[in-house]
Amino acid sequence: MSLPNKIAWDDTVLPFQLDHADIRGRVARLDGVLERILGQHDYPALVEAMVAEACVLTALIGQTIELRWKLSLQIRGDGPLRLIATDYYGPTKKGEPARMRAYASYDAQRLATAQGTPFSMIGKGMFAILIDQGKGTEPYQGITHLEGGSLAASAETYFANSEQLPTRFAISMGKAQEPGEKAPLWRAGGIMIQHMPKPSALVKGEAMAKAHETTPEEDAENWRRVNMLLDTVEEMELIGPHVSPAELIYRLFHEEEPRVWDAQPVKFGCSCGPEKVKQAMSIYSAKDIAHMTTDEGKVTADCQFCGAHYEFDPDELGFEAKKR
Repeated sequence: MSLPNKIAWDDTVLPFQLDHADIRGRVARLDGVLERILGQHDYPALVEAMVAEACVLTALIGQTIELRWKLSLQIRGDGPLRLIATDYYGPTKKGEPARMRAYASYDAQRLATAQGTPFSMIGKGMFAILIDQGKGTEPYQGITHLEGGSLAASAETYFANSEQLPTRFAISMGKAQEPGEKAPLWRAGGIMIQHMPKPSALVKGEAMAKAHETTPEEDAENWRRVNMLLDTVEEMELIGPHVSPAELIYRLFHEEEPRVWDAQPVKFGCSCGPEKVKQAMSIYSAKDIAHMTTDEGKVTADCQFCGAHYEFDPDELGFEAKKR
């Protein structure tokens, strides 16, 4: 696949609501963000594909969080792909972009001889969503089993069990060759729809909400109908080089009275820094720090998300320098 120049809707999340069906949703498109995340590492292609899927899920779910909150996904398993971790940081100010980062941990030897789908490389494990609202709050954590053959299916199970919210994802990812690029780069996109309890009261006002009240049977029919419409989406439409998010929403759901809000831009961003690294190292004992000290008398650490390298004198960490 060959693409034109940078697309205006790359690295955005567009929220929408289907007023006729009381369903809200989001369309995410990731391009440069994935390039930055995956460019930090030399992952095998199947690991890259799983990280791309996790990033799209994170963007779709994370767009609902408030300013300055952090949402994280953690996918852990007993297979050769042991861990995928993502973070989504809400904008620090209204109108600013959200930030994302991600990384994966895997056993290269086991992965080289393993057979199966990229999802099967995770093996048996768990899918977790964590929300951190900042100082003075208790972090939220919800966990479900990995199932359904994809991370998207596992996320749907999480919302059904933990939030009691019918939720559906459609996600696609692939590599695209842009003019002037030496190698194809990853693009990914997806749609999330969610049946919300009486959202019309929040959007239309109390009087109109009462006029729009539905029975459980009508809600079930609305959800079934919108899912059938979502089933018609094509993979290339999700990746989106030629169809904008707004055009895609209208093509799929024009009979459902779609309402579209401003798109949320997303960029790569890491929260690591010297003070946070020092804080992370505070859990280690003097013996641990001694083992981590180089011949030059430095304690080093690398950020798994962005590759930043840090060096400290042991006394900065509250320990005496290792004697040689």
